Amino acid sequence: MKKIIPIISLMLMLLSNSAISQSTDKTESSKIDTSIKATGQIATFLTFQTENAEQAMNFYISLFNNSEIIDVKRWGKDSPGKEGTIMHATFSLNGNLFMCSDSPPIHEWGFTPAVSNFVECTNEQELTQLFEKLSDQGKVMMPLNNYGFSQKFGFVEDQFGVSWQLNLK
Repeated sequence: MKKIIPIISLMLMLLSNSAISQSTDKTESSKIDTSIKATGQIATFLTFQTENAEQAMNFYISLFNNSEIIDVKRWGKDSPGKEGTIMHATFSLNGNLFMCSDSPPIHEWGFTPAVSNFVECTNEQELTQLFEKLSDQGKVMMPLNNYGFSQKFGFVEDQFGVSWQLNLK
């Protein structure tokens, strides 16, 4: 099992091990020891606040090939979350790892389009189908068009508030 080190612990470890050293040669800048690197897989984590994590996860899996639910843990009786909702789930979309949960506390923040999922589509039919399905009951932020950086591009926020950039090279 791979060990995950919280960022503060990592920073303290780097500082205490003198990982940051200043050069005495004025032509060299400060050096940072890069021998400590995160080795675990990076996954997108989606925090849902309206008890719809399972609905969203199943919707996304239906859209992409090579996708599956890997693991689901549910909130139980007498737990902070509504019984039966998702405490933590892991799934893959076209081989990419995602995680989600139904958050018991309602936070002041939600999803933002500043962070989105970018999908490189293989053909125009795939692009159009994904755009239509993801924008249904959602919000079109940039309609499908040629914006000069690819053949066709669209940007949508789906019905769950998650943003998707869909591109055709």
